Amino acid sequence: MPSRVLRVAPTLLSALLSLLLLTPFPAEAQSRRTVRTQAEYGQAVRAARPGDTIVLADGVWTDFQILFTGRGRPDAPITLTAETPGRVVLSGQSNLRMAGAHLVVSNLVFRDGWSPTGEVVSFRRTRTDRATDSRVTGVVIDGFSKPRRDESDNWVAMYGQRNRFDHGHLVGKTNAGTTLVVVRDAEQGLENRHLIDHNWFGPRPILGSNGGETIRVGTSHDSESDSFTTVTGNWFERTDGEVEIISNKSGGNVYRGNVFFEAQGALVLRHGDGNLIEDNVFIGNGVANTGGIRVINRRNVVRNNYMEGLSGTGFASALTIMYGVPNSPLNRYVQVTDTTIENNTIVDAAQVFFGAGMDDERSAAPVSSRFARNLIVNRDGDDPLRVLGDMSGIAFDGNVQAPAVGHPLPGFEAREVAVARGRGRLFVPEGAEGVGARRDLAFVSRDAVGVDWYPKTSARAELDSGRAVAVPPGEDTLTAAVARAAPGDRLTLSAGDYVVNQVLGVGAPITVQGPAGGGARILFSRPTLFEIGRGGSLRLADLSISGASAPDEAGNAVIRAREGAAGHRLLVERVTFSDMTVNRAFDVFAAGPRTLADLIRLDGVTVQGLSGSVLDLHADIQDLGTYNAERVEVVGSTFRDVAGPAFDLHRGGTDESTFGPRLILTNTTFERVGGAGEEPASIRLYGVQRAELLDNRFVDAAPVRFFRRVGEPVLVWRGNQLTRTPELVTNVVAVETVK
Repeated sequence: MPSRVLRVAPTLLSALLSLLLLTPFPAEAQSRRTVRTQAEYGQAVRAARPGDTIVLADGVWTDFQILFTGRGRPDAPITLTAETPGRVVLSGQSNLRMAGAHLVVSNLVFRDGWSPTGEVVSFRRTRTDRATDSRVTGVVIDGFSKPRRDESDNWVAMYGQRNRFDHGHLVGKTNAGTTLVVVRDAEQGLENRHLIDHNWFGPRPILGSNGGETIRVGTSHDSESDSFTTVTGNWFERTDGEVEIISNKSGGNVYRGNVFFEAQGALVLRHGDGNLIEDNVFIGNGVANTGGIRVINRRNVVRNNYMEGLSGTGFASALTIMYGVPNSPLNRYVQVTDTTIENNTIVDAAQVFFGAGMDDERSAAPVSSRFARNLIVNRDGDDPLRVLGDMSGIAFDGNVQAPAVGHPLPGFEAREVAVARGRGRLFVPEGAEGVGARRDLAFVSRDAVGVDWYPKTSARAELDSGRAVAVPPGEDTLTAAVARAAPGDRLTLSAGDYVVNQVLGVGAPITVQGPAGGGARILFSRPTLFEIGRGGSLRLADLSISGASAPDEAGNAVIRAREGAAGHRLLVERVTFSDMTVNRAFDVFAAGPRTLADLIRLDGVTVQGLSGSVLDLHADIQDLGTYNAERVEVVGSTFRDVAGPAFDLHRGGTDESTFGPRLILTNTTFERVGGAGEEPASIRLYGVQRAELLDNRFVDAAPVRFFRRVGEPVLVWRGNQLTRTPELVTNVVAVETVK
C-alpha cells in the first residue's frame, strides 16, 4: 500500500511550533542536602544540579580538601554553605577549590591549620579548569598560615572571569604570600572583570620581607594588558605585611571607596596603565609608616581621595609620585606619563613626595601629567612637601596648601584654611570651594564589611593578660610552672634560686617576674633557657640569670627563637645576666633562621661577662631582604665585657619592600664591648632602615658600624660620648639629628 504523507499548511506549522516554544517545560527540582561526612559531600557534589544547595553540617571538618565543581545557571546557581554561619570550621590540612560556572560558596571558617597547597581558596581546580561567574561570600580565614614564615601561599586566588569575592573576613596571615591575588594569563583570558568588595582585611603582622601584600592584581609579566578588576568598599585594618598593601600590576582596574585604617604601607600603582583610584579614605592616626597612594606608570587617574594623619615618608608618603626607568623593563618602574591627580584632600601628613626613587637607574622624571585642585593642610604648621628632581613635566594648577609656607612648586596657593568635621566624619575646608575631595565624601562602615557573626577582634592572648601564678624557689619548679602556664599568665617568683634542667618552650605569651628589687636568681644546665616558638612571646622582669651552670658548648643562648616564630615580642626589664663566658659564642638572645620578632625591648638591663652578643639578629644572611627583628629598643642599660657586638642586626639584599629593621638606643653604657672578631664592632648594623642612637656612652669599646645597603636609611647620632673608642664607621653620607 502506498504510504500516506500528512501535509500541514505552513501557517498551521508555525502556529504549532509557537505553541510548543511557549509551553513551559517542567521546572527542575531544586534540592537542599545536608552532609555530615566527606564521603557524603563527594556524592552530593557529583549529583548537584542547577539550583541545588549542599549544606555542610555544623562541626569541625579536619583535613578536608573541598573540591566544588558544577555548572549552575545565572538564575539557579549551585550553592555550598554552612548549616549555621560560623559553626562550620575547616581545620588541619584543608582548602577549597572550585571550578565550573555559577557557583556560590558561603559562611565557612578556615582556622587552626593551613592549606597543604599554595592556596586556601582557589577559583580553579586545575590550570585549565577554572571558575567563571562564581562567588565566594562570607568566608572567614583566621590565622590559617603555614608554620614557616618563608613558605609562601595565597589565601585567596581568583582565576577565570567575572568572579566575585565579597564580605570575607581575612586576618592574621603570618607567612609569605599575598592575602588575595588575581592571577592572570593569556590561556584563561587576561580580562578578568572580577569584583572584590566589602571584605574586612584585618591585621596582618609585618612579614619582614617582600611578599606580604594584602591584594595583588596581576604580575609584571602581563602588566601591559588590562584586567578590569574592581576593588571597592573594603576595609584594610592594620594590614602591615609590607610597603605595598595593594600592589596593582595590570591595567584598567578600579579602586573605589576603600578604607585604609592604621595600615602601614600604601596603595601602589606598581605596574599597569589606565587605572582609576577614587573615593578612598586613608586614616593613619599617626601610626608609624601609614601611607596613601604611590603613583607610577601611564594614564592613571587619582581623584577625590582623602588622607588624614599619615606618618609615612619615602615610598609610603601620603601621596608619592615616582621617578621611572628610561625604557623600563616590565619588572622595574615605568615613567609617570599622562597621569591626572586631582581633588584629593591631605590633612596632617608627614610627607607628600614628588620624585621618589630618583637615582642613577630611575632617572626619568614625570611628564605630560597634571596635579590640580588638591588640598594639603597641616595643622601643626609643618610643610610636608618634598621635591626631588625635575617636576616641570607636571602641570600644577589650582592647588591650595595651608599654612602658608614656601616651596619650589608652581600652581599652589599658600594660605590659611580652617577645617572641620563634615557629615561624613572627614575634615572639610571652610571655603576653598572646588578644591580637595568632595564635601559629601563618606566611608563605608566597618560594620558593613566582613561578616556579622565572627568578631573583628583577635582571640590571641597578650602578655600579662592572664593570671598571676606564684612559683616557689627550687629545682625545676619554674620548669613545671611554665609547662602549666596558660596564655597570658604571669609567673611570679620569690627571692631564692631557681634551677632549670630543661629547655623551657614558650608557645604562648608568658611573663616571668621576680620580686621588686631583685633576689630571684635563675640557673640553667641546658644550652638554652627559654625557646620561643610559634605563637610565643616572653617578658622577663626583676630577675638575675646566671650562665654558670650552662654546658661549655658553642652556640649557647639564654633565649632562642625557634624556626617558625614570627611576630613574637621579647621584653626584658631590670634583669641582670652574668657568667656567660664559658664558650666563644654565648648570646643573651639568638634569633633562629626565618624568625621575626615584632619587638625586642631591653629596659634597665645589665650584662656582665658575655662571650657572644646581647642580641644576635644575624640568622638570615641571604641577600633576600629578610631579617630577624622589626623593632629593637634599648634604654637605660649597661653592657660590660661583651666579646661580640652587643647588637648584630642584619638585613641583606636590595629589596625595598620593608620598613625595618629599626633600632632605638638611648642612655646606655658600653664598656669593653665588641673587641672580638676580624672586624671589631660594639654595635653592627647592616642594612638597617632606621637607627637612632642618642645619649649613649662608649668606653674602651669597638666602633659602632652602620652600613647602608639600599634605599634611604636614616641614621640619627646625637649626644653619644666616646672614651678611648673609635669614631662611628658608616657609608651614610648625611647623619641626621633629631628635631
